[in-house]
Amino acid sequence: MSIGFGFDSKDKEKGIRLNLEEVNKLTKEYKKLKKYMKTNFYEIQTLSGDEKIISELLKKYGED
Repeated sequence: MSIGFGFDSKDKEKGIRLNLEEVNKLTKEYKKLKKYMKTNFYEIQTLSGDEKIISELLKKYGED
């Protein structure tokens, strides 16, 4: 059985545990930010230098 995050049943035997509620929250937030990055509003803010949300995340975690 695979749980869809790069783990397989062997990992389950090793004792790796995921809090699926937290994973779902992070996935939802990620999708929300990616959708925001596709908007014209984001582009306008980036060009004017007023965009703070994504730029701070990129500064903190890098562009990878």
